[in-house]
Amino acid sequence: MQSAPLPETLAELVGLDPNSTPVMILMSLVGAALIGTLMMTNTALAGPWAKRKITAAFTDRIAVNRIGPFGLGTIPADAVRLLSKELIVPDGVDRPAWDIAPLLIASSALLGFAVIPMGSGIHLADPEVGLAYVFATASIASVGLIMAGYASNNKYSFLGGLRAVAQNVAYEIPLILTGASVVLFAGSLQMSEIVAAQTQPLIGPLPSWYAFVNPFAFVLFMIANLAEVGRNPFDIPEAPTEIVAGYQTEYSSVYFVLIYLGEFIHIFLGGAIIATIFLGGPAGPGPASLGFIWFMIKIWGVFLFTQWARSAIPRVRIDQLIEIGWKGMLVLSLANLLLTAVIVGVIV
Repeated sequence: MQSAPLPETLAELVGLDPNSTPVMILMSLVGAALIGTLMMTNTALAGPWAKRKITAAFTDRIAVNRIGPFGLGTIPADAVRLLSKELIVPDGVDRPAWDIAPLLIASSALLGFAVIPMGSGIHLADPEVGLAYVFATASIASVGLIMAGYASNNKYSFLGGLRAVAQNVAYEIPLILTGASVVLFAGSLQMSEIVAAQTQPLIGPLPSWYAFVNPFAFVLFMIANLAEVGRNPFDIPEAPTEIVAGYQTEYSSVYFVLIYLGEFIHIFLGGAIIATIFLGGPAGPGPASLGFIWFMIKIWGVFLFTQWARSAIPRVRIDQLIEIGWKGMLVLSLANLLLTAVIVGVIV
């Protein structure tokens, strides 16, 4: 049995009529603010603190431990430090595009969480085209990356923006094709239906998560997701040792924070998509009320995988990246889609 959408639940909690359009608009805004705050809180924990701790563990270092218990005081300290810095605007920038790009990068990922079922009744909306909506909103970030690159009036930034677009185009197609293979199994683009299709046991206690039903698609999606979120071996758009920081070279202060925030929100959005379409969403041992906890464990697990890749796998060259995307991932994702279609056609 599916739970009511979050806006409807909030309306009932405060004693308002859920059938009233103004009430539902207000509750939708409140629900969106709650989910946005939740994901940005995870990002604040992951970016300034968890990323450093994980990388330090891989490289046998200590990392942040001076401010607060376990170094957690680094999170507010970094926020104050970065936001209090002067916003430097280089000469010759295309100011409207330069200003809009950081907002576009950060907001595109947040929009995707609107249709992600997080369990425990935390589900803002459930349209019939939910999976297509998530892919569409996430891809808006590519526009922000190229805007930041060309508007900065810096050849390194422009090079980073071009790399970002080349990479995203090369790997978004395999990502979507692999997601389409899940849609063939579930028979729906609706996120709640995809989760519901994974509730039955597969073999014994093993759940019918699509990571178990089609592990090849799961591996393909994980690899393509690394490219989408810019983690090794696909961190070509930034490539600190080659092009300084790519598209974000000329950004400082709050604009740098927005781009940095957008980068980690996209990592969590990728984890949320993987958890939803391959790992049963909020499903896990115990009562359904623990669904949200299991969901967060899964997306943090994906985050840990991206940080392991960042620390353990060397960066590929840009020509190798394009070749892997177009000659490897695209062919394999098409083969997976065709094989899945044959299997589903035979079973049905």
